[in-house]
Amino acid sequence: MSKTENKQIELPASITVRELAQRVQASPIDVIKILMTNGVMANINQTIDYDTAAVIASELGFEATLEVAEQAEVIDTGTVPYWRQLIANEKPKDLVNRAPVITILGHVDHGKTTLLDAIRKSEVAAGEFGGITQHIGAYQIEYKGKMITFLDTPGHAAFTAMRARGAQGADIVILVVAANDGVMPQTREAINHATAAKVPIIVALNKIDLEDANPEFTKKQLAELGLVPDEWGGNTMIVPVSAKTKTGLDDLLEAILLVADSNEIKANPNSLAVGTVIEAEIDKTKGVLATLLIQNGSLQSGDFIVAGQSSGKIRAMFDFRGKSLRKAGPSTPVRIMGLSDVPHAGDFFQVYKDEKEGRQVVQKRKLATQEKRSSAPKATLEEMFANFQAGKIRELQLIIKADVEGSLEPIVESLKEIKSDEIHINILHAQTGNISEGDVILAAASNAIIIGFNVKADSAAKKLAETERISIRLYNIIYRLIEDVEKALKGLLEPEYEEVELGKAEVLAVFPISKIGNIAGCKVLQGEIRRNAKARVTRKGELIFETEVSSLRHEKEIVREVRQGFECGISLRNFNDFQPGDIIEAYTFEEKKF
Repeated sequence: MSKTENKQIELPASITVRELAQRVQASPIDVIKILMTNGVMANINQTIDYDTAAVIASELGFEATLEVAEQAEVIDTGTVPYWRQLIANEKPKDLVNRAPVITILGHVDHGKTTLLDAIRKSEVAAGEFGGITQHIGAYQIEYKGKMITFLDTPGHAAFTAMRARGAQGADIVILVVAANDGVMPQTREAINHATAAKVPIIVALNKIDLEDANPEFTKKQLAELGLVPDEWGGNTMIVPVSAKTKTGLDDLLEAILLVADSNEIKANPNSLAVGTVIEAEIDKTKGVLATLLIQNGSLQSGDFIVAGQSSGKIRAMFDFRGKSLRKAGPSTPVRIMGLSDVPHAGDFFQVYKDEKEGRQVVQKRKLATQEKRSSAPKATLEEMFANFQAGKIRELQLIIKADVEGSLEPIVESLKEIKSDEIHINILHAQTGNISEGDVILAAASNAIIIGFNVKADSAAKKLAETERISIRLYNIIYRLIEDVEKALKGLLEPEYEEVELGKAEVLAVFPISKIGNIAGCKVLQGEIRRNAKARVTRKGELIFETEVSSLRHEKEIVREVRQGFECGISLRNFNDFQPGDIIEAYTFEEKKF
């Protein structure tokens, strides 16, 4: 497309990959792929600067110009910090100071969770702490008359898949580094995420109470990575602490307030609320529960909000203690009821005055996802070989996850030993731990297969894999894993099937029929029962027999299926020992779609 044909688009000085994709009407995965080809590794919620965004827009047929409201900011500071974007269009006179939002990042076992617990228990008044009845992934404390909001990131679905989400949703990052271990791989990763997001970093030098602690050596390591201690003439505050003995906690909180004051963290409490989804789930009695971090404006009970592809009116709102709220302002974490669907952790939310407009936005997003899903190529081992035969690929991209290093190493070495003159195996990423959303995003951007050994895929990863049509293959025997990859390279791999539950029926009575055997008089409890479907009989929770549905009757008529709520007569192949109370489960096997 020539330059004269390019569409015009205005972009801010800083923009997330997700928002850029929406503005250029492209898939976030396509944007990530273009970023990768230009040497930029970014995830869906990571912020990129205007120059980078303009290059991406150009490759997708747009000619970018800088939004006028952002021009002064980009000249002064380059990339605008995430929280500044939220207030870019607010009038300065409407802005007030708000509580800083803090996230804690760092290497595993360096004490992130212990430090959070120590701060929470020591700084929340005893009476208040006793009232904390639920955990919502974030909480607030009061220190010297000022509020501080903490995102409880360690171990939470909102931030474990990609630590960048924690950095992007925060005003200040507390980087926890153990004084006895020093800088480790995840330490470097956390620094990169925080630096890319232009978020101030305070280092909590933890475990100073240990005999083998070496604070000076750790400071030297941090200085080499650009975090020069202020005592050495740099601009990074490094605070010695011990989460275990609760030493230095006051110094750390003082540092937070000092950095917050110097960065002028502000918001307009009188505008419509916008912010980020921290986590969400379905409760059997309450429906969809979502934890939100309000980053600008105020949220009220009854507001209509859109979060990702979910929407709804807020029916009830609670603080981190479980106390009911009518209204909540900037930097406040809240749990709400009323959304239609479960949003993704990391989705942005905003309040719409016009409910009709909000619903139209959600509908457009859903249609765009469906179109992308229907047109997206499948990433399966079978499809990979078909693409090779068509001359489309010459490389099999793999992401390997295993339970322990002792399993991971032989799997990687065995895969490297597989010889093929025509297709090369490229292991993009190999690590221990369960399969996360970040693994799926990497697979989607690279057209890779995810292989897991003795691990599981978390719910967010499964959902995203289904949307992006990424294959996740799980094994518990190494030789089967290696064998499947070898078969895929030779084009011999058989389709993979999975069990799909059809329905359940309870036996109410047993009717002996001469020359036929016993017929079970049943009521279908859920789903449907189909003739010729696979079936298993359970009695008091224990499996009794596995067979097939040989005949199915409804009101003396032979039928193909009977749905939930109806009664029927069921005959099973080679089974007559029915008893009232038995449960008949009907199921089938279907070829995996991805």
